[in-house]
Amino acid sequence: MKAIRRLTVQTAIPASLSALEELATNLRWSWHIPTRRFFADISPVIWGKLGTDPIELLASIEPARLEELSRDESFVSRANALRDDLHAYLQQPRWYQSLSDDAPAAIGYFSPEFGIASTLPQYSGGLGILAGDHLKSASDLGVPIIGVGLFYRSGYFAQSISPDGWQEESYPVLDPDGLPLNVLRHPDGTAARITLALPGNRALYARIWRVEVGRITLLLLDTDIPDNEESLRSVTDRLYGGGGEHRLLQEILLGIGGVRAIKLFSELTGAALPEVYHSNEGHAGFLGVERISGLIGDGLTFEEALQVVRSGTVFTTHTPVPAGIDRFDAALIELYFSTDLLLGVSADQVLALGSENYEGGSHDTFNMAVMGLRLGQRANGVSKLHGEVSRDMFGALWPGFDNVEVPITSVTNGVHAPTWTDPAVVALAADKLGQADTTACDWSSDAVSDADLWRMRNELRAQLVDDARRRVTAAWRRRYPRVRPPAWYGDLLDPDVLTIGFARRVPTYKRLTLMLQDPDRLRSILLSATHPVQIVVAGKSHPADDGGKRLIQQLIEFTSAPELRTRMVFLPNYDIAMARLLYPGTDVWLNNPLRPLEACGTSGMKAALNGSLNLSILDGWWAEFYDEENGWAIPTADAAGDADERDELEAGALYDLIEHQVAPRFYDDRTEDGVPHRWVESIRHTLTTLSPALSADRMVREYVERLYIPATGARRLLIADSYAAAHAFAAWKDHITSNWSQVTVGHVESGGVDAVPEVGDELHVRVPVQLGALVPSDVRVQVVYGRTHETDVLLDTQSIDLDPAGDPQGDTVEFTGTLPLTRAGSFGYNVRVVPQHPMLASVAEMGLVAFAQ
Repeated sequence: MKAIRRLTVQTAIPASLSALEELATNLRWSWHIPTRRFFADISPVIWGKLGTDPIELLASIEPARLEELSRDESFVSRANALRDDLHAYLQQPRWYQSLSDDAPAAIGYFSPEFGIASTLPQYSGGLGILAGDHLKSASDLGVPIIGVGLFYRSGYFAQSISPDGWQEESYPVLDPDGLPLNVLRHPDGTAARITLALPGNRALYARIWRVEVGRITLLLLDTDIPDNEESLRSVTDRLYGGGGEHRLLQEILLGIGGVRAIKLFSELTGAALPEVYHSNEGHAGFLGVERISGLIGDGLTFEEALQVVRSGTVFTTHTPVPAGIDRFDAALIELYFSTDLLLGVSADQVLALGSENYEGGSHDTFNMAVMGLRLGQRANGVSKLHGEVSRDMFGALWPGFDNVEVPITSVTNGVHAPTWTDPAVVALAADKLGQADTTACDWSSDAVSDADLWRMRNELRAQLVDDARRRVTAAWRRRYPRVRPPAWYGDLLDPDVLTIGFARRVPTYKRLTLMLQDPDRLRSILLSATHPVQIVVAGKSHPADDGGKRLIQQLIEFTSAPELRTRMVFLPNYDIAMARLLYPGTDVWLNNPLRPLEACGTSGMKAALNGSLNLSILDGWWAEFYDEENGWAIPTADAAGDADERDELEAGALYDLIEHQVAPRFYDDRTEDGVPHRWVESIRHTLTTLSPALSADRMVREYVERLYIPATGARRLLIADSYAAAHAFAAWKDHITSNWSQVTVGHVESGGVDAVPEVGDELHVRVPVQLGALVPSDVRVQVVYGRTHETDVLLDTQSIDLDPAGDPQGDTVEFTGTLPLTRAGSFGYNVRVVPQHPMLASVAEMGLVAFAQ
């Protein structure tokens, strides 16, 4: 018989242990080692069995045990000391508080998923883990972020594997009472909620859950409440579940509802309203139109409100392929926005923001990423290579500008070191280097010997082996509760064998089964008598992706051979709890996507923080951090004739690297004490050079300094003096756009150099520009120059501004300047005119340019 509802019944906590509830409900425990150890000491058996969940621990512990601990003065003192430490962490100034008043009072950070701890399964993969790490590092740095997401009653999905190797999904319903959540309430105790108008005179209501992530508050919107009609209660049922209209409702709730939730949270708590809104991918893009609607209510026109909203919006794109972008039928958008949902904003105005009205676009399609770019004055990709790919992918929005000038920068992702660095690494740093912050240690110091590092790595590998055996045994018992697990599970993996890890989502481009390209060769690598290798694999395929499920099935079929089953294992239900042991426990982290389809990829970063080496295609973050000592680069066969040939060539390179470089470095030239010093050199180098660079603290500082602070400054200028600058800027933009067709560049005259110019000569340029209704201060006239390609395309371009000379002749102004010739070789130039205004963040922002012909 099945229960019709699940409840989490809490054990009454003795008054002397009142600190327990506060420590359990603030998710700082998920990365604070002393607090985690404290909860483990309450009941190590239950703690380990539950997968480190303080709330469930307190619900499961016998009251007698808590009564016993309440009389233990040392334990009570320890609890109170940890609570005092938490209070100090929450209140004392940190890095952000040392910044000037130019920094924003608050930042709204919107994401469809947040991976913070396994106890709160509101994530599916890298996007959510990145969002969780962003909040954690913001907390550690004191950055005043308010996170906004949705509360999915069934999260993503739980994965199991059928006897024939096929992925099966289940959707356990989460009980909020058993999670670290609290409902946002009005002073009278009633639950706060937001309301959205829907077509057909319907309304969607959502309550607001509060999650405390250290110093950060995360607001999660939940529609599973009695106020909603039955069909609408399921809007927040599953992460990335349902079809087009269901997804649209989720994204309207996240963006529009999220802004309203922040406003309500501010009213009820006194928290500062955000000055900057950061949309983590396009799913939250509707946050911009809700803010426009609010400003229209304050008396601004749509265009004036748009300028204010753009100035204070940061948009981060995470996908390198158009297929990864949410796109909706324009008719569906028109249906939902031809309502009272957004007062003062018409459906046509919303449609224009996401319209693919550019070369190669689909005019009947609404593109969430395009809307994000049009609503965000500052945008970024998540690695240097991804920034380049994004500028190519979205370049049609700024026709006439080269890739380098498309206004999408990059901030390479980072990972939250306290979450992803194993306690053994932290302990070694604290013991030998006097510093528990592993990203700030001098790992090159002789204070840590090679034997110390190797001992640590052996402990981490053995820890992974134990966890893998436990997981496959538990999975067997869940499926066959009355059948003893196979005896060979006890020999699964070997704590002394070179261990390669591979874990991620399973879309086709990540190529889970590239390693199976030549099964016989892989078998010989795994079973080598002198240089054996073992591989641990994990990952989930989207429930609707049968192709991805087939890849998992193929891999499991390969590993089922009796001679291979202890050398290669697939671990089901990949999640944060598994990852925290998997990354540190692998000697080598494998990543072999189709370049350049990996936007960043952070799993290898987490492995590197623990001294693991990377073996990867030069894609994402690895393309900018690989230095020939911190791992190996798999050559990319870009020139291959087709996909099959490319896979064959790249798989062959992978096998060669493992056989001839990776395994020999791990096993050969060991000293009498068994330490492979050449391998340990790479471990030490990885920890020294990558730990600071891959930290999410570095990432968040970059967002603050390069994006949040400039966005705050721009917004403050526009809203000053009752939006005086916003009125003027919107009027100026309209004037420029309306009259740009009149701007033409006349014949370019140049001189001052001999027939054969030499380095050091100066090229004098004179050009008449017809401005029509514009004036010289409205524009920048530039000479753009660089090396020339055989097709006369300019490469490695630079520019200098020309100045107006003399009085205008009607609407024509002559511009002049001098161009120094500083390098030899092919050289070419052109003259262009672009709009100029202090509030423009880049020359390409308006997408307007006129060239000399």
